[in-house]
Amino acid sequence: MRRRGAAGAGGRLLLFLLPRGALLLLGVCNVLSLEIKASPKVRAFVGEQALLKCSFKSSSPITENLLVDWTYRPLTGGQMERIFHYQSIPYPTASGKFKGRIFWAGNVANGDASIAIQSPALSDNGTFICSVKNPPDVFHNLPQTVLEVTERGLAFQLSSASLLSILVFLPSVLVVILLLVRMGRKFRELKEKGKCGYKKSSIEVSDEPEHTDTAGCRGKIKEWCLNCVDTDEEDPY
Repeated sequence: MRRRGAAGAGGRLLLFLLPRGALLLLGVCNVLSLEIKASPKVRAFVGEQALLKCSFKSSSPITENLLVDWTYRPLTGGQMERIFHYQSIPYPTASGKFKGRIFWAGNVANGDASIAIQSPALSDNGTFICSVKNPPDVFHNLPQTVLEVTERGLAFQLSSASLLSILVFLPSVLVVILLLVRMGRKFRELKEKGKCGYKKSSIEVSDEPEHTDTAGCRGKIKEWCLNCVDTDEEDPY
């Protein structure tokens, strides 16, 4: 009877402590957790640098024991491979297709664990995962970043702001051009009319002296003839 009573008391004690232990463990995990944020999708163009942003917040001070790992899985699927490691100094991968193309672009003191990919190619499309550990903070989420590399077209790519500006200013530009064309036509017409009027006046001015000279000559001849007649009549006397 005593053994059964002791067993029953022990079982009740275990049932009493188990929930509290679970709650305590859960609280420790929450306190010692890291919050990591990364861009869910990054678009890049072939040959142009791609920046994969990753930021973190830790409840513990940043020490030299902080670890940063970036892993990659191709778009076609397959196993994850580590392409970058950081612990006090960066350790980019020394093999694989990202060799010599991964560079550290972060600052752990500011909670930045970003990396950059030089000369991305279409084959680089895939999923990237940023992992940060700052002992004793080792529990964290695993945000994923999908990289989409495309060819930059030869055509001029317009942003929404540029397109809106063009739609607003294009009608004004067309109106100004039409007004300038119309003013040019009016100016040419006035210029042609001015030339015609100038020629007409010159003709009229040139004609007037000829008429005056002719009338003067006729008057002089008439006066000379009259003088001759008068002289002939006075001779007999």
